[in-house]
Parts: sequence; structure tokens; C-alpha cells
Amino acid sequence: MLKGVVTLITGGASGLGRGTAERFVRQGGRVVIADLPNSPGHEVAKELGDAAIFAPVDVTSETDMQNALKLTREKFGRLDVLVNAAGIATVCRTHNLPKKQVHSLEDFDRTLRVNVLGTFNAIRLAAGLMCENQPDVDGKRGVIINTASVAAFDGQTGQAAYSASKGAIVGMTLPIARDLSRDGIRVVTIAPGLFDTPLLSKLPDKVRSFLGKSIPFPQRLGKPDEYARLAQDIVGNPMLNGETIRLDGALRMQP
Repeated sequence: MLKGVVTLITGGASGLGRGTAERFVRQGGRVVIADLPNSPGHEVAKELGDAAIFAPVDVTSETDMQNALKLTREKFGRLDVLVNAAGIATVCRTHNLPKKQVHSLEDFDRTLRVNVLGTFNAIRLAAGLMCENQPDVDGKRGVIINTASVAAFDGQTGQAAYSASKGAIVGMTLPIARDLSRDGIRVVTIAPGLFDTPLLSKLPDKVRSFLGKSIPFPQRLGKPDEYARLAQDIVGNPMLNGETIRLDGALRMQP
């Protein structure tokens, strides 16, 4: 149960973030849905009732994150958990000879800014609010959960930017966990495989079915609530720290 636990979720208006917001509220928690101003975040928060509020946020903006944390303190008085679910994907070959095309440097930079800088921006600022909490018997003040991807380990053709960004999230998990250990804040990363999110929902049913059958077991796309269940388990298990957990049904992506 997450009764009374306050969680800020970046990318909370859709996909894995929304699934986490819905589960955490069902389990008695309170959530701040931090997402872009043009996202359906306000509507999602309204659906979830008094236990949820919306904070318009561009995760790469220091001011936006500070405002979201200020709103969190004003509305709920504290912050216990940060879930970094905001992110973007870019698909482009490094160099495409037939098309005489090279990977856009702007796209590469934007992918890293949103996925890496955005994640770190949320972490570094949220930690300050968590440090205001009174520690529990283990000295814990908060939990930070990041979202990487199996692409961090076996990225496919055209995923140079995306894999680099998700690999960076994996790479900074342990050092940040060590940085924040004396503050009583745990840091864990989830690396999902193929999940039924808005990104995949745009694909034809045949393609979605094919992708699901590529997973050894269970042979289907993951559900956002299954990501959320793992996030809940991470919050509840004090020995999970400094680790990246694959959540992929034994999937290993092919080139």
C-alpha cells in the first residue's frame, strides 16, 4: 500500500507515467502529474480526483521543475517518490548511403536533452525537497525511480540517439544512488521492453501482434500497470538501490 505517499511523476499524463499515477492513487497515494502544458495532464488529474494535481513541466527547464516542486509542497506538504517517466524516441541511421542522409545533430541533441538532462534535472531538484522529510527507522527520506529501456543494452538499427540516452540513465543510476545515500534517498532504474504505450498504439494491429510475439514470455506487449507494479515494489523494498531492473519478458532486441 502507498497510503499517504506523495509521488511526482514526470511524463505522468500518458503511457507508463499515467499507469503509475493511476496505480499509486488506487493504492492510497497522492500524485503530481508533471507533463507538458499541451498534454492531457489536467484531464488525467481531474479523473483521479483530489489525490492528484497537474503541474505543467518541460523537464529540461529548471524553472518548470522548481515550480512543480513548489506546487507539490503547497498541495501535499512533502515529496516521497519521484518517478521519471518523461522521454522521447528518435529513429534514424547514423548514415544512410542510399538516401545520402546523415543523422541530424539537432535530433541527437534533443533526445539526450529530454531523456538524460531532463531526468537529471528532476532528480537533483526533487532530492532537495525529499531531504526535508523526517527519516524513517532505516534513515530513508525518499525514493527515485528512473526509466531507461532495453535499448540501453541491445539497441536496434536507427537507435543511436535513443540508446545513448537510455544507456546514460543506466550509467548514472549507481553514482547518483551513492551521492544520495547519506541523505537517505534510494535510486533505482527500470528498463522496460515493449510496452503498450501511445508510441506503439499508433502502429497497425498486425505490427503490434508481431512485436508481442517476439517476446519469449508472456508473448504480448507489456501493460503500463505492470511497470507501475514494479515501481510500487521498488518503493516498498528498502534494499533495492543503485540497480537497473529489466522488465521485458526475457526480450533481447534484434538488429
